[in-house]
Amino acid sequence: MSKVIIITGASRGIGRAIAEKLARTGNKIIANYNNSKEKAEELKENLSKENIEIDIYRADVSQREECINLVEYAINKYGKIDVLINNAGISVWGPFTDLTDDEWQKILQTNLYAAIAMTQETIKYMIKQQEGCIINISSIWGMVGASCEVAYSITKAGIDGLTKSLAKELGPSNIRVNSIAPGIIQTDMTSDFTEEEKKEIIEQIPLGKIGKPEDIAKLAKWLIEDEYTTGQIISPNGGWTII
Repeated sequence: MSKVIIITGASRGIGRAIAEKLARTGNKIIANYNNSKEKAEELKENLSKENIEIDIYRADVSQREECINLVEYAINKYGKIDVLINNAGISVWGPFTDLTDDEWQKILQTNLYAAIAMTQETIKYMIKQQEGCIINISSIWGMVGASCEVAYSITKAGIDGLTKSLAKELGPSNIRVNSIAPGIIQTDMTSDFTEEEKKEIIEQIPLGKIGKPEDIAKLAKWLIEDEYTTGQIISPNGGWTII
């Protein structure tokens, strides 16, 4: 059955792969982007060549008013929202002692507050429907922490806390909330790694390979279709970290 799905940060990487996967399986996709207009238009155009239509919608989801506008757009067009995928995120590299207030504010707003605001605005409708699915894209670093990525790790740990707590709060309304916490995935965030760095990481991964955005998209599709999984932090990481 076709579902109405909002995906934040959907123009590139994991968000784009999820949008493509879910659009090709017959769902109505609202693919959010902020700065990557050309990438979003390319996504829409590529799918239209397969006779698949999606909506692309520009919104800075770190701002409450723009979250409200995005959610209202979906409601006005489709009358409901079945699935919210909070994927928008950025990374800040560097020693903890060097992080500026501006960097803290930007990453907290983009990675954590955006998920909070989007979820608050969306569940108003999901609670009325007595049904819904929320998937937060977290990170392995939210589970185990990463040196020189303290700010990123903190925001992703916060996402996991949000997931667990909301799963308990929203379960009685038949709304499931889960996190996907990927290991290293071939995206823009890992494009700066040298071949030597990638080789060192791969040597630590039991499956001996770096993941692909498609791997995460498959898991997102399963979490939408499933009816009994909630409050879980699922980490597709090739066995890199096993908890």
